Amino acid sequence: MTEKFSQQRDLFESERSFRLLVEGVADYALYMLDPKGIITSWNIGGERIKGYSPEEILGQHFSRFYTEADRVNGKPARALRIAREKGRYEEEGWRVRKDGTFFWASVVIDPIYEDGALIGFAKITRDITERRNSELKLEAMHKQLAESQKFDALGQLTGGVAHDFNNLLMIISGSLHILKKSAGDDAKLKRAVSAIETATRRGAALTNQLLTFARRQSVNPQAIDFAERVAAIREVLDAGVGSSVRLAFDIHSDTWPIKADVSELETALLNLVINARDAMPDGGTVTIGARNVVLNEPHLAGDFVAIDVTDTGIGIPSDVLGKIFEPFFTTKPIGKGTGLGLSQVHGFAHQAGGTVKVASELGKGTTFTIVLPRGTDAPSRKTSATTFRGSGTVLLVEDNPDVASVSTGLLEQLGYHVRRVADAEAALLEIENNGVDFVFSDIVMPGKMDGLSLARRLRQIRPGLPILLATGYSDVAAGVRGDFPILRKPYEIHELSEAIAKLPR
Repeated sequence: MTEKFSQQRDLFESERSFRLLVEGVADYALYMLDPKGIITSWNIGGERIKGYSPEEILGQHFSRFYTEADRVNGKPARALRIAREKGRYEEEGWRVRKDGTFFWASVVIDPIYEDGALIGFAKITRDITERRNSELKLEAMHKQLAESQKFDALGQLTGGVAHDFNNLLMIISGSLHILKKSAGDDAKLKRAVSAIETATRRGAALTNQLLTFARRQSVNPQAIDFAERVAAIREVLDAGVGSSVRLAFDIHSDTWPIKADVSELETALLNLVINARDAMPDGGTVTIGARNVVLNEPHLAGDFVAIDVTDTGIGIPSDVLGKIFEPFFTTKPIGKGTGLGLSQVHGFAHQAGGTVKVASELGKGTTFTIVLPRGTDAPSRKTSATTFRGSGTVLLVEDNPDVASVSTGLLEQLGYHVRRVADAEAALLEIENNGVDFVFSDIVMPGKMDGLSLARRLRQIRPGLPILLATGYSDVAAGVRGDFPILRKPYEIHELSEAIAKLPR
């Protein structure tokens, strides 16, 4: 009798301890259901996570924790059936608290049997909303990193191709000046030369777009009055949208100056306007807007100007939205687009120290937003170019013999005597032995010194010597920061003339 009493006491104490344990667990909702899903027990964890006191929830059906959509779809009953048939039910999903707020739950349901008969279910629920949010953020970071790596790889590829292509275009465009002189009155030859010239310019424009996407374009950032710049290229923008599309403006009067390359900004605007026009085959409105924004993001903090280009077109499908900035990706018919317009916009915005965003809704239109840093200097004013013809001796530093031949021809047409060397070391030796009036050097060259290093060395030993640099592609050029003027390849004779005319004397 004493032994039996002891066993009953031990069993009572064991059940009491277990009950206290279950009821005292605050991080988990641990409760029992009868075979139909009615709640028969409740712990402090359930009260903390779901908001119900025992008096409010005991005797209620557990389906009240599910969303309305899940209840309509029969999810609570299905969970009990799977637990009964499979021996356990596990899932993650949205659940609803007493106050109507949602949380992401990890749920386990186990069937409870006594003498082979189902007497109910044991249910465990955890609130893992924070863990899920962390996982989603990590997933987004991995996705962003993968996109960044993909764009960097594409940038390296396109930048390398553009470098070689620019040298070829330099040779073609430079040789056209000789052909023009030889054409005389031959109408057929003149037409051929004109066609080559048009194709060369188109090739140069495409190469510039590739370089801008790759963020390897040599740029000249300066403070720009956006409203003034838009007014200056209004005719070009009107021509870009065509007659069936209306061009509207919403530029705030207090918009700050923008710090960017003028040429690249104009090209980006035109690309966006043309893209908007193509999204409105039946006509519509393109609105160009600008407003001041102050950002406090991890990679963008400070004063910026947001430029919006909004259309009322067909919109961009969600499966296409992630690809639109990739070079050569286009949804337009063959012959209607190169797939480089939006990649230029992307490269320009990021190289300028900003970003580009897109918001689109099918059937309602698209808004591209270029975010650019605020310019702190007074906006520059464009002056009309004058033809410059010089004299004296120029030292040409160019390792490519064909490009050197073309550059020599252009310089001689401008009235200069040209001495050419192939690298920086030879240039320093030539200047030491013979005087020159100015130096015209490519940036990318073989040897220990590139063109920029040469220019900096010359600045030390010949402080007053004018120096002009040229490049079709260079990571090094990004570090010049206005120390030396840079002429982009391929250049024409009037561009070379203008660049020389601006050299300090």
